[in-house]
Amino acid sequence: MEPTKTAHWADMYAQKIIREKGDKETYTCASGITPSGTVHIGNFREIISTELVVRALRRLGKKVRFIYSWDDYDVFRKVPKNMPNQEVLTKHLRFPINLVPDPYERDSSYARHHEVNVEKILPAVGIFPEFLYQAERYRSSMYAEGMRRALERRAEIKATLDEFRAEDLSGDWWPVSIFCDSCNRDDTTLQSWDGEWKISYTCADCGHAETIDLRSAKGAKLFWRIDWPMRWAREGVDFEPAGKDHHSQGGSFDTARRIIQVVYDAEAPVSFQYDFISIKGRGGKISSSSGEVIDLYDVLEVYTPEVTRYLFAGTRPNTEFAISFDLDVIKIYEDYDKTERVYYGAETLADPDEVEREKRIYELSQPGEPEPVMPYQVVGGFRHLCNLLQIDGGDIDRTLSKLPGLTKAQEPKLRVRAQCAWNWITKFSPEDFRFRLREGGSEIETKPNEKAALAALRDAVCSGGLDEAALAERIYAIAQENGLEPKDFFKTAYRALLGKERGPRLAGFLLGIGPERVKAILAPY
Repeated sequence: MEPTKTAHWADMYAQKIIREKGDKETYTCASGITPSGTVHIGNFREIISTELVVRALRRLGKKVRFIYSWDDYDVFRKVPKNMPNQEVLTKHLRFPINLVPDPYERDSSYARHHEVNVEKILPAVGIFPEFLYQAERYRSSMYAEGMRRALERRAEIKATLDEFRAEDLSGDWWPVSIFCDSCNRDDTTLQSWDGEWKISYTCADCGHAETIDLRSAKGAKLFWRIDWPMRWAREGVDFEPAGKDHHSQGGSFDTARRIIQVVYDAEAPVSFQYDFISIKGRGGKISSSSGEVIDLYDVLEVYTPEVTRYLFAGTRPNTEFAISFDLDVIKIYEDYDKTERVYYGAETLADPDEVEREKRIYELSQPGEPEPVMPYQVVGGFRHLCNLLQIDGGDIDRTLSKLPGLTKAQEPKLRVRAQCAWNWITKFSPEDFRFRLREGGSEIETKPNEKAALAALRDAVCSGGLDEAALAERIYAIAQENGLEPKDFFKTAYRALLGKERGPRLAGFLLGIGPERVKAILAPY
C-alpha cells in the first residue's frame, strides 16, 4: 500500500519545493561544508537532511540533482588540536585549504584528506551525491562572470550587508578577496577594478603587487555571503537546508536571499533550519576547529547504518537531539526494532496515522530498499544480544550459531549489528553492564545453605524442560527451600557465575549460558 504522501517531514518539504519552484524537469538539492577539519556528525546532519528530501522528491517521480559542495577554497584559519604535524600546518595558516599539505601524508592536500574520509563512508549509509570542488571551480575561472557581476553591483551588496550589521562596512570594501599569487595567503588588499575583468591588489604579507584578469586568475574568490547566492543562481538550487546560525535573523541566509535577487536576478532556494547535535556518553564537544569531534565513523562503530539513518529520519531537523553512547543505545535499538516490526506488520498500532509515520521513517532509515522479509530480531532485543555476546566472550560466530531460525540471508545484517553491539560493550558501556563468566572449577566462599541452593540451581538448569518463566519460579522456590531471601540468593548466584553481585535477569541469563557451561561453572557446589 502506498503510504500517505505527507507521513514524514521530508515529504512535506518535497511538496513545498514543487509548489514554490513549479513543475521542473530536474530539481537541484544542495549541501556542503568547508573541510577545515574532521567533518563531524553535526555536519552530517545537513547532508542526510538534504538526502531525505532528495528521496522524497524521487518518490514523487521527480528527477533530482543532488550536489555536495566542498568549500575547499576557504581560508585555513586555525589548526585543529587533533591534527598531527602542527608546526607544518601552522606555517600554512591563511592559505586556501586546498593548498595546505596533508598532515597525514596520504592525500594531495589537507582539504582532500577530509574530503576522501567523507566520500568513502557516505555510501555505507546510502548517500551518493555529486561532489563539487569549489577550489577547482574558482581556479578554473568558472566563476569569473559571477565575480564581475558582484563588482558591478558592489554598492547594492554593501547596502544589503550594512542593513544587517551593527557597523557599516568601510567605503573601500570590495566583494572579492584574493589569495596572493606569490605567497598564497589572503592578507591582500584590492586596490582597483577597471570596470571589466581586471583587478589590482597588494599583499601585506610578502609585498607582492599585481593586476590580474578574472578570466584567467587563480586566486580571486567571492566572500562567503556573496559566494553562496552566486552559486545558488549558477547551479539553479531549489533546496538547501542550513544550520540555525545561518538562519538567525540577519544571518547569512537572510543576506544571501536578498543578494541573489538584487545581484543575480534569481530566487533563493527553499530551506529549513536544522538544529545542533550533542553527544551523550562520550567526552568532548563537537568542534572541527578544536578537534573535539565525533564523526560518522565513530557513530557507525556503535550504530548500524540503518539505525544511524533512523536517528535523523526519526527526528525533525529543527529539533536538537543527542547521539548517545551510554545505556540509551539499548533504547534506541529497541525503538528502531519496534518501527521495523510495525513496517512488516509484526506489531500493530491503534492509530493509522502513526502506523504510516512509522512505516515512512523505516523506509527512509534504510540505506537502500527495505528487505522483502523482516530482518532477524533477537528475542529480548539488543540488550539480550549484548548478554549473549558477553557469554560467548565476543565470539560473534558462536553467538549467531545459537540463534534459532536465523537464515543465511538474514545473517549479514545481524552480524553487523552484533559487531556494533560488541564495540559498544567493550568501548562505551558502563562498567556494571559488562561481565565475564567465571571459569569452571573455581569456587566462591559460601555458607552451607547457599552452597546447597547453588547445587539445586545447577540441577534445575541442567535437567532441561524449563522455559524462562518456569525457571524463574523455580529460582524463587530454591531460595525459599534453603532459607534464603531471593535478593540474597540472586547475589550469591551472580557471584558464582560472574564474580559480581549483579547481572542480567537470572532465568533468561542461565538459559543463554546453556546447561553445559552452567554445569561446569557450578560443578564445585
